[in-house]
Amino acid sequence: NPTYGQSIVSYTGTGVNATVGHGLSSAPEMVIVKERSDDTGNWYVWHTGFAATHGMFLNSTSVTAESDNYWNDTEPTNAVFNLGTNTDINGTTGTDTYIAYCFHSVTGYSKFGSYTGNGSTTGPTVTLGFRPAFLMIKSSTQAENWNIIDATRSPTNVGNKARLQANASTAEGATWACDFNDNGFQLKTTDGEVNANSQTYIYMAFADKREY
Repeated sequence: NPTYGQSIVSYTGTGVNATVGHGLSSAPEMVIVKERSDDTGNWYVWHTGFAATHGMFLNSTSVTAESDNYWNDTEPTNAVFNLGTNTDINGTTGTDTYIAYCFHSVTGYSKFGSYTGNGSTTGPTVTLGFRPAFLMIKSSTQAENWNIIDATRSPTNVGNKARLQANASTAEGATWACDFNDNGFQLKTTDGEVNANSQTYIYMAFADKREY
């Protein structure tokens, strides 16, 4: 759906550097790839918050790893995203199949970006251009979880919000303070998961369209 900046693409591996059409009208700012023909591989992530020389794993707390065989050291364009020769995202057999989820920001609907933590309970304010309904945050520089908070499980815009973790099978965990406001969000915790001093964090956010 180019209007909403998201697509789902299925492809077969080639084992050599390749490109895959994503069907969107702008370059993706986040791409998630998982092999369908082998259940042991990682969920590979590229995000606009770090260079195309790096990748992360949605199923892991690991930080960005450098490898030219993830994305062929090349950022997506408005037509394609790039693949290296890593077997988890572009296998050599010709029968290895993959699914890719591609996203780019859409004004008033979604935003993909990064911010720098300050280690203070008066944390950074991140401008999205909308009040978020869903927010996922991951440190790209230290081993932390992919934390998810939202306006459905924690409907009060100001104060603590219960977190889930995309990389973990654990139940809903402890809360930390994050205000959802009309134009974005502000962290109010010193937790290193989302706000360690001078650390870089990436996020994906979707808008809350309810009336207040």
